Amino acid sequence: MSDETTIPQTLPRQSATFSNDVNSEIRRAAATGIYDIRGGGAKRKVPHFDDLLFLGASMSRYPLEGYREKCETKVVLGTRFAKKPIELAIPITIAGMSFGSLSGPAKEALGRGATLAGTSTTTGDGGMTEEERGHSKTLVYQYLPSRYGMNPDDLRRADAIEVVVGQGAKPGGGGMLLGQKITERVAGMRNLPVGIDQRSACRHPDWTGPDDLEIKILELREITGWEKPIYVKIGGARPYYDTALAVKAGADVVVLDGMQGGTAATQDVFIEHVGQPTLACIRPAVKALQDLGMHRKVQLIISGGIRSGADVAKALALGADVVSIGTAALIALGDNHPRWENEYQKLGTTTGAYDDWHEGRDPAGITTQDSDLMARLDPIEAGRRLRNYLTVMTLECQTIARACGKSHVHNLEPEDLCALTIEAAAMAGVPLSGTNWIPGQGGF
Repeated sequence: MSDETTIPQTLPRQSATFSNDVNSEIRRAAATGIYDIRGGGAKRKVPHFDDLLFLGASMSRYPLEGYREKCETKVVLGTRFAKKPIELAIPITIAGMSFGSLSGPAKEALGRGATLAGTSTTTGDGGMTEEERGHSKTLVYQYLPSRYGMNPDDLRRADAIEVVVGQGAKPGGGGMLLGQKITERVAGMRNLPVGIDQRSACRHPDWTGPDDLEIKILELREITGWEKPIYVKIGGARPYYDTALAVKAGADVVVLDGMQGGTAATQDVFIEHVGQPTLACIRPAVKALQDLGMHRKVQLIISGGIRSGADVAKALALGADVVSIGTAALIALGDNHPRWENEYQKLGTTTGAYDDWHEGRDPAGITTQDSDLMARLDPIEAGRRLRNYLTVMTLECQTIARACGKSHVHNLEPEDLCALTIEAAAMAGVPLSGTNWIPGQGGF
């Protein structure tokens, strides 16, 4: 028998700084010499709505009986200047996603689902399609720096106009649409050559600041006879000042998009490292509206990572009037469904990664212009799925509001919330759970 003692080997440790993901990206960059482009939103974990909890009614609060007492969800947008404000049955809208990025059947399905649920959808970059206009009772027309597909007739056909200054996934940057998605129809709408990559402008060509924006808003009002509400969409970078400037420029509605908001395609480094979490943006924007005496007079729409009725209720409690969904709406239609896993793997990705959105080969037929793939999506059935999802979100939001004793979802307030982490408490301006301490605001 040997007297030698077996010495256990120390397991090697991976670097937290140079992780497998980081090393893989270094190798990819070294091999190609180009930056990574992808779709979707930020994948890094940041403070979000999951870090907040509601304080339901007990002894000190009186809840509403769900089967006997109403909890209203209706909302009106554009009450400041527009002759024809938008009336929605629910406080959830569909965010702007372009034809080009999405297929024609997908745009139709979004319109169908939104209409069935009593809410609005939004055109996105690239202009208005007949599929979307024909099946959307309420359609918001996005007016973007690229001006792709823009014409005054479509402005008049829309129910509201959204002037896009920034987007949460890429504030300060423009989007991309790769050549494989630029078919003859997409090229014709955007006045682009077929099959050639395009990059949208990062700023409007005919104005450089809020004074010029005020002039542009007046032009849009004159074109549409002062009928349409004018939204201004900003990315989550400097929400207090950007919201204040949008209001002073004459916006009826401010749309604020946090960094968890998705995009059809842009640089990965932009998606992950530019902008602020949605949760961090809401309270400064509300504070700007309050300081100007315009809270609830100028409506605030929040987008970027909204997934459930709980997220909706939390955004409303922090001061938003409405939320907007994009990625969640596409998932409801059927995008990134596990039944297509084998085909997603052939693209070098997997369901739930959303890295394929810019490739134009979406097996679900949603983020593609391939006619064979588009045929897989039934817009009628997909619209019903979206309606069902919006209905569930609304019911969840109502359930929470009733539990907090509220007869309208807009009666939810910060006092109904607490936070699980110091970061979320500081961002949302609500107490850390079990204390009355709001970081930076005193207490214990």
